[in-house]
Amino acid sequence: MRKAAEVLTKSRREALLELSAHLGITFKEIVLLHEALTHTSYANEARHKGVVHNERLEFLGDAVLELATSTYLFEHFPDSPEGDLTKARASIVREATLSRRAAALELGDYLLLGHGEAVMGGGHRPSMLADAFEAVIGAIYLDQGWQTAYNYVLKQLHDELLTIESGENMQDYKTTLQEVVQKHVDKKIAYELIGESGPDHNKTFEFAVRINDVVYGTGKGRNKKEAEQGAAHEALSRLKKS
Repeated sequence: MRKAAEVLTKSRREALLELSAHLGITFKEIVLLHEALTHTSYANEARHKGVVHNERLEFLGDAVLELATSTYLFEHFPDSPEGDLTKARASIVREATLSRRAAALELGDYLLLGHGEAVMGGGHRPSMLADAFEAVIGAIYLDQGWQTAYNYVLKQLHDELLTIESGENMQDYKTTLQEVVQKHVDKKIAYELIGESGPDHNKTFEFAVRINDVVYGTGKGRNKKEAEQGAAHEALSRLKKS
């Protein structure tokens, strides 16, 4: 059972109504959007008890995103095997994509953050923006139902879904980088975990890829494979320019 809704200030309600118009969603319960944009740091610092942060909506939104993209891929690519569908989904629903969509929707401007997070510019941090995007999707699902949430996910991820036809999203950057480097017998590739953040159920990993001990790229992701792929992609871009 959900907790009782918070009483929103007039200014917060007006801001959320402005955002909902920008999102193209008329919320029945605007407090759901408020919760989706309330970070744990703000809830922890709140003077009044009962402030609901966005981690539960983030959890739900993550599941909605995965089901929506899985449904789309299953229906539109009937001949693709499970492995290819899994890779396609992972390449679409990743931190870089979600944070970019959150930034385009200006979600960071409406995030409620604790003092420390606000001072450190948390509202523009990719991991936090991606989490907020997932939470908003969760809020839309609860407020509007599956079909609206499904349509909204497809609309927001339209450009990424288009890359599936060309096969661009299926590219294995690690393999490509390995093939490029193997042309030079004196060069060796190594991937190194250089950082991780977030709670155990929602970690963000950062990897660097080294070629003969020189860092050529870094990447972040919700899992180690995604982070390594991002690092390899950056390395390939750097090698093309050199």
